This record gives sequence, C-alpha cells and structure tokens, in this order.
Amino acid sequence: MKTSARRLGSALIAVAIAGGVAACSSADSSGDTAPAEAGGGAYAIWDPYPQFDDGSAWVKLLTRCGTDAGVTVKRTGYDTTDLTNKALLAAQQDNSPDVLIIDNPVISTLAEAGALTATDETKLDTSAMEPNLLGAGQIGGKTYGVPIGANTLALYYNKELLTTAGVDVASVKDWPSLTAALQKVKAKGKKGITFSAIGTEEGSFQFLPWFWGSGAQLTALDSPQAVSALTLWTHWLEQGYAPNSIINNTQTTSWQEFAGGGFAFAENGTWQLANAEKLDFPYGIIPVPAATGGTAPAPTGGEFVSIPVQSKTGRYATSAKLAACLTSPDNLLATDTTLSYIAPVAAVQDKQVAADAKLKIWVEAVKAAKGRTGDNLGTRYPKISEPMWTAFQAALSGGKSPQEALTAAQSTAVAATR
Repeated sequence: MKTSARRLGSALIAVAIAGGVAACSSADSSGDTAPAEAGGGAYAIWDPYPQFDDGSAWVKLLTRCGTDAGVTVKRTGYDTTDLTNKALLAAQQDNSPDVLIIDNPVISTLAEAGALTATDETKLDTSAMEPNLLGAGQIGGKTYGVPIGANTLALYYNKELLTTAGVDVASVKDWPSLTAALQKVKAKGKKGITFSAIGTEEGSFQFLPWFWGSGAQLTALDSPQAVSALTLWTHWLEQGYAPNSIINNTQTTSWQEFAGGGFAFAENGTWQLANAEKLDFPYGIIPVPAATGGTAPAPTGGEFVSIPVQSKTGRYATSAKLAACLTSPDNLLATDTTLSYIAPVAAVQDKQVAADAKLKIWVEAVKAAKGRTGDNLGTRYPKISEPMWTAFQAALSGGKSPQEALTAAQSTAVAATR
C-alpha cells in the first residue's frame, strides 16, 4: 500500500498539535537510525523517550520483546515534536519504522494521512484496553494502535492552607463547593487556585476538564454549558481566587507557583508526582470536580503503540507481536510506573493502586478521561482548540464577555472545520 504524497504533504503542514502534557525530555537522540529493510531480521522501533539510554529498563524491554518475536530491535528515541515530523516524512518516502510509539493526539493526523495501519488489518488485539483511552486512537470507526498508558489532570492541594482556612477537602464535590473553599482561603489572606490558561494547546488542555465538566461538547463552543465553564474561570480571576499570572502560565510555571506554598489548589498532571514528593508542605490530590458533582472528564495524554504502513505487508505479523509484547499486562506495570502513567488496562490499574495507594485518585481521573481527538473529531480538533483558547484568553483579559468570546470562537471553528 502506497500513501499518496498529497495527503502526506498536507499532513506535514498540519502536524503542529502541541501536546498538553509535560514532555518527557527535549534531549536529542543519539543519532538517526533508519528503519530496517523489509524482510530482514531487524525491526525498527521509534519512540518519544530519548531520555532512556541503552541500559535503561525501557530499552531492555524493547530488546526482550524483539528476542521473543525472533528478531533484532533497532530502536531510536526522538523528541515528541521531532518524532511526528520524522514519522510523516518517513511515510512519504515509504521508509517508516515497523513500530511507532506516538503521542495520542497525533494518531488522527497520521491515520488521515494514510501513514498508519488499522488494528483490524494487523490483528492487534485491543480488547483489554479501557474504551475511553482507546478512543484517542480511533477515527472513522477504525482503531490505529494500542495505548501504552495515560496521564491526565487533577487538583493538587496544600493541606496546611486548607486546614488554616477551615476547609474540609472532602466537602469539595462540585463547582459551588470548590468556589466556596477558594473564598475561605482568600479570606485568610492566602491564594486560591493556580492553573495554565496560556493561549496555546497547553491552555486548552487545562480548560477541557471544566469545559467537559459543564456538559459542553467541542462541536458547540458557545453552548450555555460552555459559557458556564468560562464564566467560572473569569469569576475566579475577578474575585482574586486565581492570579493574573494564569493568562501566561504554562503547566510548569503554575506548578512552580503551587510549589512555593502560597496556593491552596493547583490543576496539574500525573507527571508532577515526583515533584510533589519534594514539596515543603503536605499535599493531597482530588479529581477535578464536574459542575454538579462527580469527576469531570479530563483530557488524556500518553502514547499509542502503532504499526505504520509498510509496502511489504508480510512484516505486520511480527510488528504486531512487538506491539502486543510492549502493551501486555506483565510489561505495562513496570513501563507505566517508569513513565508516571496510569495503565490502560483495568487489572494493571488495580496493581498500580495496590503498590501505591496515592495512585487511586489518578486511576479515578483516568477512568473518567477522554481523548481530545475522540468523538470522531480527528484532525478537526486543533481547528476547534485554537478558537477555544483564543476565547478564554479574550475573556480572562477582559476584552470580551464569556458569551461574546465563545460565540466568536464557535463561528471561527465552524468555518475552519467545514
């Protein structure tokens, strides 16, 4: 199967789907490793984990999976953005790796470009995977890989500040109770909540739990539910419950604000768990609450193990063995612990919680989470996300009301996705 140059060329223009999660590393890989020639005993695997060297547990797992499949693995680790570009170029040149581990929002871009195989073609088993996590890799009724793990968002909180303010965190169940907690914290002269509302995909990533938690859908940015979510954010800013810095905060800088000890809450991700253990104050974690109670759907980060299109389709059977090995329950536990991910398989999630009770909240958050490109949005998602972040930036800066900002955003999104 040859992928058309026109489709891949268009995809190369559209690959700027910025990840809303913390990057594993921006380090360069040790060098470009070309994919193995079709039919040989070597199989190429590309991943976005350049921080792991040949002596790491991750690379040892890749090697072991290759041995079990009767082949030699030639692995190259790339920075996430670099990997997306290289994957598209390789597909254009019919020189793709045999297995590609790629950030989940990019799946739809590669699939629509014709660069990935569907699991029904390669017989890659997805039956054990949690359906909401698998959704990030689905488009047009087909699935283009298997999730290796997921991260998402929740609320970290400062136990000392909440105690001082007389807030029982167990009472924070919905938006009104959270806002009431922020009011009490401010009344004690402390700061309420920090998050990232920057005008990039990172800001959209942080807005989505509130947007989805209102009951809003990405196809209707100006719905009453969506307006209520943006009104919540603007209200917090106007009342001084959230700082002006949120407009420019990345997830890293908002974490730094929380780590300074002055904020009661911070919206942030699974990837901050190691840093949380270094805080100078006791902390806890609760899921992001939905408007009327329960856990809000937060967006998923994390990668999929996919099999790129090859002109020699006979390689798919071995590629599927490699992918199945990497995502088997026995291997997922160690891998997802290393990556600070929650496993995509319920039985492995249970083992993670048994090993570390603090992960229970994250498992709950991941079970409620959803993929940004899910609901069959695919490559339409970035064309919706940008108007959305433009809207909350306009409202938070006082340039427009939440309704005005989201009405304009919906008009832009509709025009862009026709």
